[in-house]
Amino acid sequence: MPTDVPIDPPRVLPEEIAALRADLAASSYTSATVEQLLGPVAASALGRENPVPAHRALAPLPDPAAVLLRLFTLGAVVARDQLETALPTLGVDGAERLGLVTPTDGSVRALVDLAPYSAQDDAGQIGWWIASDLSELATSRPLGPEHVLGVGGASLTLARITPRAPVRKVLDLGCGGGIQALHASRHAEHVVATDLSERALSFAAFNAALNDIKIELRQGSLLEPVTGESFDLIVSNPPFVITPRTPEDDSTTWTYRDGGRAGDTLLAELLHDLPGHLAQGGSAVMLGNWEITDPESWDAHPRTWLQDAGADGVDAWVLQREQEDPAQYAETWVRDGGIIDRDPQWAPLVGAWLDDLERREVARIGFGYLLLRRPDAADPGSAPAASGPAPRPGALRTEQVPATGSGALAPHLAAGLRAMSTLADLDDAALAAARPVRAEDVVERRHLTPGEWDPMLIELVQGAGFARSVRADQQLAATVGALDGTLTLGQVIGAVCALTDADEEETLSRVLPVVRELIITGMVTL
Repeated sequence: MPTDVPIDPPRVLPEEIAALRADLAASSYTSATVEQLLGPVAASALGRENPVPAHRALAPLPDPAAVLLRLFTLGAVVARDQLETALPTLGVDGAERLGLVTPTDGSVRALVDLAPYSAQDDAGQIGWWIASDLSELATSRPLGPEHVLGVGGASLTLARITPRAPVRKVLDLGCGGGIQALHASRHAEHVVATDLSERALSFAAFNAALNDIKIELRQGSLLEPVTGESFDLIVSNPPFVITPRTPEDDSTTWTYRDGGRAGDTLLAELLHDLPGHLAQGGSAVMLGNWEITDPESWDAHPRTWLQDAGADGVDAWVLQREQEDPAQYAETWVRDGGIIDRDPQWAPLVGAWLDDLERREVARIGFGYLLLRRPDAADPGSAPAASGPAPRPGALRTEQVPATGSGALAPHLAAGLRAMSTLADLDDAALAAARPVRAEDVVERRHLTPGEWDPMLIELVQGAGFARSVRADQQLAATVGALDGTLTLGQVIGAVCALTDADEEETLSRVLPVVRELIITGMVTL
């Protein structure tokens, strides 16, 4: 277990930060420049955490961006005059005051990672700089328990599945270095970012100041800092990693992603309280892990966690992207902490994970997304009339989605949540009277034995979203193919039955539930 004392986080000094921002912009220290300087081979190797080609590519280059990349990302010691040239307005002294570098024998070395970040959203192109703790790639040491991560794969995934509709108030729960809060600032009037770690909040404050973005930072565990408040959007990459706990010692911090709870109970605790913080029409988007004791019921834990949300009228959607067995899971997170299999700590750490999971009879661990939405006042059944019935219970959907199609996921998921709410109060008669439309990305795929006319299998295949594939018979395929909004669904099914000599009542009972599924998954739209 790493025991290094962490270096102080960077400081927010307005004049120095303004100078740093100007220098980074002038040096073209951008993601595009970095890719160009590295070239495809070194960039690909760096993505695999192999820095050798990057060192070789950058060492002879005098470009300010190359100097900054060597210093802050690769952990190289650079000459003081090189950094003075790269940061002429801030200077090395200014960089030292900010806590970015420290002198060493006429040269300087980095105390933090400072990397360019680029993305695209509904508001246009993003070009930021994000500070975080130095990675094990730069330090050649395992990550400490207080490590503040940069923009990793999980951060990118969460940003990609978060809806970007304009809203009034957003909560970034467990903000780390603040990347989700920065994204939210582009479509929200006010952003609150919370974290238990004072160190993480310091990095978030620095990143917000460096990129001239205003967010409100609060320290505390889970939802404690926002007691009594509600939000239009809650986004969270919580410390969900399942880490070893023993009856003798349940306080050890095993990894910088450690939530300090046994098993997956942190998510259970969070999801018990989170629905109460969703405003009407508000949604929550989270990443998570869950323990699976029975592979036939992979969603048992998430379903249990979300029972109270359903009772509160909140719709929920759980999407499992992948599973790992206990050994794979242990290896993933031990290696993620910077410990390789040749390290003396490897065997005892992996063993501790396996012992912990075995005690709870965990067969697999699921990875995925958890989405919640409180129906809006305009949604069917969301609010009772003055003397009418209570609002409907929330709908709960669980789904395994191993593939990803083309296009953006966030609008696809947001539309699915809205469709769940709409369909919850739409009976079969109302659905048959609707005029749904087949999505443009849906195609029909037929499998035939060579020389035969009749297909062995018909599939409706989605190009966008999660590239879902749905088995269909002749009636379903013909019905979906004819959904262009001209006729009602009932009229289309009636026409198909007349052409195929199928029983209309039986076909309706069989096709309508599938059409509901196709509407939620975006293969058909209302």
